Formats: sequence, structure tokens, C-alpha cells
Amino acid sequence: MRLYIIAGEASGDLHGSNLVKALLKKAPDTEIRAWGGDLMERAGANIVKNYSELAFMGFSEVVMNLRTILNNIAWCKKDIASFKPDVLVLIDYPGFNLRIAEWAKKQGIKVLYYIAPQVWAWKPNRVKKMKLCIDRMLVILPFEKEWFKTNWNWEVTYVGHPLAEAIEGFKPAMQNFTERPIVAVLPGSRKQEISVKLPEMLKVAEQFPAYQFIVGMAPGIETDFYKSFLEQYPNASAVQGATYELLSQAKAAIVTSGTATLETALFGVPEVVCYKGSPISYHIAKRLVKIKYISLVNLIMDKPIVKELIQSEMNAANIIKELFKILHDDHHYQSMKADFQELKEKLKTSENASARVAQSIFDLSAIPLTQPE
Repeated sequence: MRLYIIAGEASGDLHGSNLVKALLKKAPDTEIRAWGGDLMERAGANIVKNYSELAFMGFSEVVMNLRTILNNIAWCKKDIASFKPDVLVLIDYPGFNLRIAEWAKKQGIKVLYYIAPQVWAWKPNRVKKMKLCIDRMLVILPFEKEWFKTNWNWEVTYVGHPLAEAIEGFKPAMQNFTERPIVAVLPGSRKQEISVKLPEMLKVAEQFPAYQFIVGMAPGIETDFYKSFLEQYPNASAVQGATYELLSQAKAAIVTSGTATLETALFGVPEVVCYKGSPISYHIAKRLVKIKYISLVNLIMDKPIVKELIQSEMNAANIIKELFKILHDDHHYQSMKADFQELKEKLKTSENASARVAQSIFDLSAIPLTQPE
């Protein structure tokens, strides 16, 4: 079987790598061509485009890089057409992947989408087109299955969250980073967001000299980029390629909104969630996005378990206040950890997500192809 997989971000590379492992375990002769990163390549995929070339964040940034994005889309279509996959597997990354899905369906290529676009938050009308061009939609958040059925009469499949699988199987290999208790600092995966958030996050270190603040560096970003942020704080340092090691040892965390908030919670680490975008992107998003919370933790649990500091509220003074509460109010600390355990139970399924997705891909490949209209 021939599969073409597209993952456009670091989280997609992680989930894609576990999927590749599950696919090759079921059928070792599967040929997998992909857009992704080092994790997917090590798992056995032939990577033809690295996700580091694709990551543009926010509305204004997308506009400025529109030519590059359009060139990538055109190249991708030619490459898929040349490869002739049995199934096209799209992982998250909706701005790009939904365009590819629409084109692929017209070419008569079977399309499986893993990790649904967050249409319940904004652009719900996208679902009309998605139903037409996606043969099988696999969702990872418990409430999504009911949302698609109730609002759009679309039967999608809940496979469980791949992070629960990845973290459950994680085995720490490194000795302690430091003798001092650790506050993990996860400022994001792109230079532009790190440059905005990390300075405010690190100012907090001055108020907690008994703790070591360790930054989890993003894959694909050079170590030198972080040095100017770290050099003025004697109790701050950074690690590369060891975020899960870091979280397995952390007492608390300061985390940029996104996948990392859920990873931190699944490790049972109390956290403060931070978000700050460019003013243009933020004000556009504020008008369009219709959700109560920005962190996956609060969204899944449908209540404010973790504090969210957004835009102007995301400053050192507010982070210090929330971190002090986490580190010095034991009731608050233990309550958050108990909520995280409940969250973990919500995301459990009888079989891990990657194995279920792999089986769904094989099932779809066996269905006779219907010719596009």
C-alpha cells in the first residue's frame, strides 16, 4: 500500500511518527511518503518537505508569506499526483490540508483526515465543504463526535487523544536536571511567538530564586536563538529535545497555549497558560473565534482548571501571582493535579489512538474507489 501523509507542525510530526510506527507494524511493506519532521523520518517515512518550511502563525504572518504558501500547495499537488497514493492522510494543519483535501477528492484520491480542524471554535461553515471532500474524519477530543453529529449530521470517529498514548508510553531516561525544584518554561515552537512571550516568562525567575527555570527549546530552532533571553537570569537555563524529560521532573510550568498545555496536564504538572499574538492577529481572532477558553485543558473539561493569561494580561506580574499560588497554596496545587487525573481518564480509550487510526486507513484503502463527480 502507498500512503501520502501531510503534517505541517511539530505536534503533527509527533502524532505522525506514532502513526507511521503503527502502520509499519501492521504492514511493514507500506510505502509512506510524507511532509513532516525528524520524528516521522526516524519512524520510517520518506520526508519530502520539512514542516519547519511551512510554519506561519497568525493572520498577518500568513498574508506576508502567501506566495510561499501557494507555491507549497502547488508543489504538493504535483508530488501527490506523481506518487499516486492509495490513501491521502492529512494530520491537523487545516489552512493547508483542507485545500489539498478538496483538490485530492476531485482527482479520485481517498482522503482520511486525522485531528479535525477546530471548526467548533471558528469557521463552522467549513464543515459543508469538509463533508464533500473527506472520506473519513477521525477526531481526538471527546466532545467533537457529538458536535459534528448534532450540528452537521456527520458521523465522525473518536479515536482518543494521541498525546495520552505518547505520554503513557514515555520512559524517562535522563538523570535530574538540577537539585533545585524545576519550573518548566514552554514558550512555543516558532521564533516570532517565542520572542514575544519568553522575555515576560523569564522575568518571573527573579522572584523565585529557590527554583530552576528551564526552557524547553523547540525542535528546529538553534540554541543560539535562546541565549540572549537566558543570559541575564542565573537560575534559568534551556534544554533541547528533552521536553518530556523536563515535564516529568517539573514542579510547575509556564506554558504557551496550544498542544503543550495538554501535554503538561497529562504529566500532572500544575501550569499557568499564556497567549500573546500580534495585535492585528489577536483582534481578528477575537472577533472570529467563539470559544470560552483557549487552553485544551479547560476546553475538554469545560471549566477553568488552569489560569489563562491572554494578550495584555500576559505579563510578568500576573504570571508571578499565578505561579506563587501554585507553588505556595497546597490545596490549589493538589486540586489542579486531581483535575488533571480526571482529564487523563476522559481521554483514555481501549486501544491507543495510532493503532485505531492505522486500522481506519487500512479499512479505507480496501473500500472500492468511487469516481469523483
